[in-house]
Order: sequence, then structure tokens, then C-alpha cells
Amino acid sequence: MGKDGIDDESERADKMTKKKITELRFRSRSEHTLDAKGRLNIPTRFREVLTEIYSHALIVTNWQKSLKAYPVAEWEALEEKLLTQGRSQPGMSAFVRYVISGVIECSLDKQGRILLPAPLRNEFGISKEVVLNGMLDHFEIWDKGAWQNEVRRTREDFTSFREGLSLLGIL
Repeated sequence: MGKDGIDDESERADKMTKKKITELRFRSRSEHTLDAKGRLNIPTRFREVLTEIYSHALIVTNWQKSLKAYPVAEWEALEEKLLTQGRSQPGMSAFVRYVISGVIECSLDKQGRILLPAPLRNEFGISKEVVLNGMLDHFEIWDKGAWQNEVRRTREDFTSFREGLSLLGIL
């Protein structure tokens, strides 16, 4: 037994769980092609995160320039923030209306794919070629051309991140 009567085995298990969670995040990006029905193959590394930490269900919604895909638990935490803290923020009802109106729950099929409904695809010009971009606790689904434009704009404006990175101790 460890301190305060906590079992050493339990402490080790907690440390392993925390380590696994930090190792299993949505990272990197990959290019994919939607099939004729609008199904998207989720990369193995993203499926591993879902399987190990969450579930096989994703919440997909419209965002500013892309779709965002959240594990259900992460989405529920976001909704809770909107309910508790968002109401006090001016103009948030329009944001909530926009984002919540696009919400769909997608479950991975046996081949590790999700179906992206036509209305969501059409809103962002997603027809065939897509880029999935890991964002640690969720991932984005971009039309490939829109993604290339976003990367170009970000590179051109990279110095604007200096202050924020400095405050985080990264620079």
C-alpha cells in the first residue's frame, strides 16, 4: 500500500492511463477521397484514439471554414461550456445556432468510415478530395483546395503567432 492507503498498483494504473491519454491525441494530417456515397475513411491513428479513449461515435458539425469532428465526450464538454459560460458572452446565440444546427452523430462502420451527409459536404464545397487535420482533442475535415488556401494564409501570417507562443513559453 502507498501513502494514504492508496494501492501502488492503482497509482501505476492511473499514471499509465494519463500517459496513454497524452500519447493518444488527434495529430497529423492525411488526404482522403470520399466515395460516391460521401463516406470518409478515418485514418487508423485517429481510430486508435477513438477506440482507446472514447467510443466509435463522432459528433460532426460545421465550423468556420471546415467541418469539425469531436469524440462524443469532448463534444459534450464543449456543449456544457456553451450552456454554462456561453450565455454570458455577447453574440453567442448566433454562434450556437450555427454550430448546433449542423450537428450530426456519425458512427464508424466496420471499415472505419463515417458518412458525411450531403448538406454538410455542400456547405463547405467538399466533393471528393479531403484533408483530415488533427487538432489534439478533435479533428477537422477540409475540402483539399480550401485546406491548401488556409495553409498558405497561415504561413504568410505566421509572425502573428509570436506573442501567443511567447506567452505559452514556446518561443
